Amino acid sequence: MSGTGPISQPFNFRTDSEPAKAVRKLVDVYEPSTWNKAWEASVTPWDAGEFQPPLKEVIETNIDGIQWPNQTGKALVPGCGTGYDAVYLASTLGVHAIGLDSSEIAVDKASASVKDRPLDKGKATFELADFFKYSSNEGFDLVYDYTFFVAIPPSRRNEWGAKMAELIKPGGCLITLIFPIDPKSDVGPPFYVRPEHYDEPLASYFEKVYERIPETSQESHKGRERVAVWRRKVE
Repeated sequence: MSGTGPISQPFNFRTDSEPAKAVRKLVDVYEPSTWNKAWEASVTPWDAGEFQPPLKEVIETNIDGIQWPNQTGKALVPGCGTGYDAVYLASTLGVHAIGLDSSEIAVDKASASVKDRPLDKGKATFELADFFKYSSNEGFDLVYDYTFFVAIPPSRRNEWGAKMAELIKPGGCLITLIFPIDPKSDVGPPFYVRPEHYDEPLASYFEKVYERIPETSQESHKGRERVAVWRRKVE
């Protein structure tokens, strides 16, 4: 999830916020295509207008045993919205970064944003797809999840973990930016999340090699997020 619109500014993605309540009136989380309704109404409170600083922070961190992919690698960003994160990964690492979104409007906006923009090293492309039905013959070296995990029903989190294991190559990495860490709520999106909620879906397939509170959060994110890196086990 990422975007722009009148209700998106200032950035606000708290579960109890009016913008989040507006999203829940438009979106059926069991039908991914309904996210398009939020885009049609310019109700996109998950979007801060740029990629998140903790992504840059973790990419620039020397993590023992982790080698980020380069020009020969592929990265995936599910729920990519207007594509800030995919563009950052392509430009910085030189990878082919694929952004997925279930909203046609989001994919069109993301594709238009890179149409006439040469990236420094790699390339970013965008596809209209349901993450849970998506497949790749080659697999990915890196996947980045920011506000996608909290956009799906909690009952699908184990399915999310299995799909990540299917898509990521052995030895490849999953970066999870865990946000928003807010008081407990029974409604969503964004659904209630804590760092340990990732453990059960991922533990069978991945080992967690890094977790910390980011030092470079956006002002609205401070105290509400954590970043973790998971490495796909080599079977």
